[in-house]
Amino acid sequence: MRLTVEQEIITVAMVILGTLLTRFLPFIIFPANKPTPKYIQYLGKVLPFAVIGMLVVYCLKGVSIVAAPYGLPESISIVGIIILHKWKKNMLLSIGGGTIFYMILIQYVF
Repeated sequence: MRLTVEQEIITVAMVILGTLLTRFLPFIIFPANKPTPKYIQYLGKVLPFAVIGMLVVYCLKGVSIVAAPYGLPESISIVGIIILHKWKKNMLLSIGGGTIFYMILIQYVF
């Protein structure tokens, strides 16, 4: 499907508007001179853990513990991630290291 020039301009304008809206809306809704509502502070504390939990469930939803390799690469990777995170206390390193470790296990071991 080929877009006309007008459709391309409208598409780019909508993408720009959506990006600007998501960047500036929090500053408009919660100005610096007013305290942040308690509910928003609560969400800021619990949502990161909820998102990580949801990602873990999503990543493990297709793992079969009744067929080879019985979820071993995933289990070993999870233990590796936990150890790495307890050791370095760096979320980005834990996620990246766990991903690399899992891919090495899948490609070369299992």
